[in-house]
Amino acid sequence: MNLSDSERVSAVLEQMGYERTENEEEATLLGMLACSVRQKPIDKVYNKIAQWNRAKNKRNLITFISGCILPADKEKFLKLFDLIFPMSELSQLPDMIRNYGVVNAASLQAPQPVMPKNEHIVDLWHIKPKYESTYEAFVPIQNGCDKFCTFCAVPYTRGREVSRPSVDILQEVQHLVSQGYKSITLLGQNVNSYGLDKHGEEINFAELLRQIGEFGKRSDEEFWVYFTSPHPQDMGRDVIEVIAEYPCLAKQIHLPMQSGDEKVLIKMNRRHSMDKYRKIVEDIRELIPQATLFTDIIVGFTAEGEAEFQNTISAMNEFHFNMAYIAMYSPRPGAASYRWEDEVSQEVKKDRFHRLSEVMKTHTRRYNEQLVGKTLRLLVNGTDRKTGFSTGLTEGKLNVRLDRKAPELKGKIVDVRITSAADFSLSGELILKEEQVEL
Repeated sequence: MNLSDSERVSAVLEQMGYERTENEEEATLLGMLACSVRQKPIDKVYNKIAQWNRAKNKRNLITFISGCILPADKEKFLKLFDLIFPMSELSQLPDMIRNYGVVNAASLQAPQPVMPKNEHIVDLWHIKPKYESTYEAFVPIQNGCDKFCTFCAVPYTRGREVSRPSVDILQEVQHLVSQGYKSITLLGQNVNSYGLDKHGEEINFAELLRQIGEFGKRSDEEFWVYFTSPHPQDMGRDVIEVIAEYPCLAKQIHLPMQSGDEKVLIKMNRRHSMDKYRKIVEDIRELIPQATLFTDIIVGFTAEGEAEFQNTISAMNEFHFNMAYIAMYSPRPGAASYRWEDEVSQEVKKDRFHRLSEVMKTHTRRYNEQLVGKTLRLLVNGTDRKTGFSTGLTEGKLNVRLDRKAPELKGKIVDVRITSAADFSLSGELILKEEQVEL
């Protein structure tokens, strides 16, 4: 989401006449989009702004910050940054910068930050982004969350749920496909609840996917549409049926579980049981057997004992995730769990993190080995740092390293025969078609 927001920030600044530089020492305007959901990113913000403020002693410089910021963090940032604003007020950034004036390089203390009034998030969506990639794009469809999971700060940084007009979403997707984009991700804190805040005046998430799928059927272009993040409480069979029906809807589903223990889920206020989660997975396996399944898991949440953790291991063994993003719990100011005692030690959290990761490896390796000898479609997207060979992602978002350097294929979807498997990646040989240029 922050990457998507940054593309709109870049568009606004370039419209003002600013030119982007990769060298911070050349910049006269420096900014960042923060994420208060975890402490580590906020620690990076403090380290970076300390460097920038020291640089003000040598040259004229304006600094700004936006993104997902908790009120407690925002109060501290007021003293460190020249400008601070919510993303919903991005359209006002040019006026903020103009009103700020020229920074006095000799001054050791920055003037008071400009705090604009709040505007609706829809204003942000009206800004056409400057896409960072020519083949992969992120399309926001919804902002905010009404779930209030006890470990999560998103409702306090992004606010309540607001759905973007479906007409605008469909237009952006169609425009991207016409420009040759191959991978499009629909973004939201809870995409499954799309349209529910409009009380029947907007289509729901399944219908939004269906309309994108119908466009895909009419299009001559091959492209894959993903979405993140869904919530199990709102994930219905209708969504899975639509994904199964349309080829352009990617056969990869990210379904955050967070814990495999019923008591922990209740304490997290996740609002879904393991039976509910299990039924969703069963529907996926039935209707889209080729789909890969990703998840999020938190270890060491408040009051998670060894028995509760073993239930998460059991869930990992049951669902055979292709990827699990495992995080060690850390209390965040603003979230409900911040008021509770963090009973699980850091040593125990680290131990559970590693144990669960090892369990995941056994399943990812076994799945990957079954793909050896098969031909898959691959979106070429980069190069391997060690070998320089080209790399890419399958439709199921599995990493594949090619057997050659093929920079001219970056951004294209090609056929690859899988030759070997590792824990979290695959290797393959490019299958050249007669019409392709010989490499």
